[in-house]
Amino acid sequence: MDISTVPGVMPVREEDQLDWEGLRTYLVREGVLPSDSGPLMAVQFPTGASNLTYLIQSGEFVAVLRRPPHGPLPPRAHDMGRESSILAKLHPHFPKAPKPYAYCEEPRVIGVPFFVMEYRPGVPLDDAFPEDFAYAPEVGRAISERAIQALAELHAVDPVASGLIQFGKPEGFLRRQVDGWIERFHRSRTDEDVPHADAVMAWLSGHAPESRDVTVIHNDFKLNNMLFAPPAYQHIVGIVDWEMATVGDPLFDLGVMLSYWTEPSDPPALQALFPSVTTLEGFYSRREMAERYAQETGRSVHDMKFYYVFGVFKLAVILQQIYVRYKLGKTSDARFARFGDGIRALVEHARAEIDRP
Repeated sequence: MDISTVPGVMPVREEDQLDWEGLRTYLVREGVLPSDSGPLMAVQFPTGASNLTYLIQSGEFVAVLRRPPHGPLPPRAHDMGRESSILAKLHPHFPKAPKPYAYCEEPRVIGVPFFVMEYRPGVPLDDAFPEDFAYAPEVGRAISERAIQALAELHAVDPVASGLIQFGKPEGFLRRQVDGWIERFHRSRTDEDVPHADAVMAWLSGHAPESRDVTVIHNDFKLNNMLFAPPAYQHIVGIVDWEMATVGDPLFDLGVMLSYWTEPSDPPALQALFPSVTTLEGFYSRREMAERYAQETGRSVHDMKFYYVFGVFKLAVILQQIYVRYKLGKTSDARFARFGDGIRALVEHARAEIDRP
């Protein structure tokens, strides 16, 4: 294959270039590449401020390399060793997670810790399908089904038997999440008014249910972290971005996914903020997704209002953490100027969901 033809990749930016020969030497030494392998070729996946992700190739060998972003990093953030270890333990039990090939923390190789993992030839879905794809409603139904089935499969992995229990603290997980995200909201609050914010936070604090189950959770389970096989886009060939995976309440994962699952009846401001293929005819509604999850897993979704509202509030806080940096002049990216309106729209939507019978 020719990695330059993979959808969504671009040439490696000058500031993101690595010591490709040093990397090839390391991979040969670790037995990932044969000793007679040729030079490494590389392209890059656009990633914003997240981990830098490359597609590398030497002959028939194709893999993905992930490394932290440039600059100083918060403690415990962008932990390449943690993500690689999670994949090593998860992959045998959940094959949709890519298999890791090697993890390296030696600065002399490329200057930063990194890991190399299996490449899955699929396409993430965001606001549109590829231009040459003829969409039909049955595609939306199939994708909805596959997403729920994949989440149910992940939540069926035994945290103890897989060894993944060490990557989380399930006791008190949900309360820590609620308290933590409320604290983050207060820490990142700007001088702009966010109507209903205090009411939403008070409701969340007072309505957190007791977690009934403990499972492995992805912690950022959404369509654009799922890779769908072209040309039909109806089968998931991989799920990526496991850096925040942990052990906790499985309905938390469902709530996060549904917070991104925009519906045609959602307020226009919300649809503009998170445009998604899920507004197309054929995709399940959020209610249908929750009901299908209950059918697949046997779990009650009686408290789903809480998990969805919390997912929406969490998105508002994530935007606010970016927006406060913009307001303070720490970033000049013009895209962030509209985040104030986005935060208000999310909090207003959360309040409306609370009030919905």
